[in-house]
Amino acid sequence: MSSISKQANGRYRARYRDPQGRTRSKSFELKADAERFLTGIDHRKLAGGYVDPAHGRTRFRDWVERWRAGVVDLRPSTLARDDGYVDRYLIPEFGALRIGDIDHARVQAWIAALTARGLAPATVVKAGQIMSKIMSTAVAAGLITSSPCASVRLPRIERLEMRFLEPAEIASLSETIDRRYRALVLLGAYGGLRIGEMMGLRCHRLDLLRRRVDIAETCVEVSGILHFGPPKTRAGRRTVPLPQVVVSALDEHLRAYPTGPDDLVFRAPEAGPVRLASWRRRFWAPGVREAGLEPLRPHDLRHTAVALWIAAGASPKEIATRAGHTSVVTVLDRYGHLLPGSEERVNDALDAMAATPPRAPMAHIGRLRHETASASRANTR
Repeated sequence: MSSISKQANGRYRARYRDPQGRTRSKSFELKADAERFLTGIDHRKLAGGYVDPAHGRTRFRDWVERWRAGVVDLRPSTLARDDGYVDRYLIPEFGALRIGDIDHARVQAWIAALTARGLAPATVVKAGQIMSKIMSTAVAAGLITSSPCASVRLPRIERLEMRFLEPAEIASLSETIDRRYRALVLLGAYGGLRIGEMMGLRCHRLDLLRRRVDIAETCVEVSGILHFGPPKTRAGRRTVPLPQVVVSALDEHLRAYPTGPDDLVFRAPEAGPVRLASWRRRFWAPGVREAGLEPLRPHDLRHTAVALWIAAGASPKEIATRAGHTSVVTVLDRYGHLLPGSEERVNDALDAMAATPPRAPMAHIGRLRHETASASRANTR
């Protein structure tokens, strides 16, 4: 049985028995708060969702360590990114707090504070998403009954305007960048490969006779360590058809820099794998600057490829397959404004409909209405 008693200090103590029969209690300033607490306890006990309040005393920083140890489905680069968010934004705010003391208002105030600091909306949203994942696993582990992140409002991310190169600009960049990476520029701009896919591409994945490339491996650098692994999604494992301009450039590249079947297509001058940060500084930035294309990111080559596919008449389904997107919706969301519209065709069709003479004269239509009305009156008698 549960009960409420007033203490000498004026506070109200709520007592109840947990499902194991142990007596528990909690103190409140107001009697109404104590009553609401006991009502909630009774409801959760009946519904089978009771959580021992002692579990909520776990410090947030301690739970984060347990949460990190249980993460098994993320790529090394994603793990490193999430760890950076946790250490920079979550631990300073919640680290010393008990899991059970973190409520919705506290999380919402934290989101507002990050926004007020001038952080990019995308950064705030990602921090909030990671916080939500951590607290959801605390619910699943039985530390708390519900996540305080539920219904927390996150800032809206305004999609930045994408940068697309014209074919003449692609040609210019391919000439100004170091010759070792001329084919890489063309492969990215016409084939749409991600930079990690190009850096992890091995020679036996190229089929220049059939004009295609098999994407099965990527290379990313995390904390100074290079990681080779499969693409992030199942759709990323794909075969991409290539235009002749890319095939010719790749053929020339392989002749100039001979390699074995299992070697990387694009290598550092020292013959090892390319480290992206160093490559950007040593080769990408100077090539972009000399071509007069600043600012330009390697990922903009991929955006360029999609824009060119659209201009060439590729369907959204084909674009999604070439780019390795899991859904056509992604293509429509990101690049829908580039797809050719049908406004003029629809308008012309509507004008043609309006100009077509009616199939029956107006007198005939009037006779049909009269006959219909007569039949209706007869049915009501």
